[in-house]
Amino acid sequence: MWKMLAGFIVFAVIAVFLLIKSGADVDMGGEQHGVGISHSEEPASAAASAASTPASAVLN
Repeated sequence: MWKMLAGFIVFAVIAVFLLIKSGADVDMGGEQHGVGISHSEEPASAAASAASTPASAVLN
């Protein structure tokens, strides 16, 4: 039984080491609520102006 536990610990350490060294953004801090959340939504005015542009103006 202790061999299985030791094997699991070794596997977990190797997996975390490889994830960190591979450049993956590993955050071991748990869920983050409202801290540093960034959304890449385009502003409403840009979307509205693109939708209101006539097709003939786009083709010219």
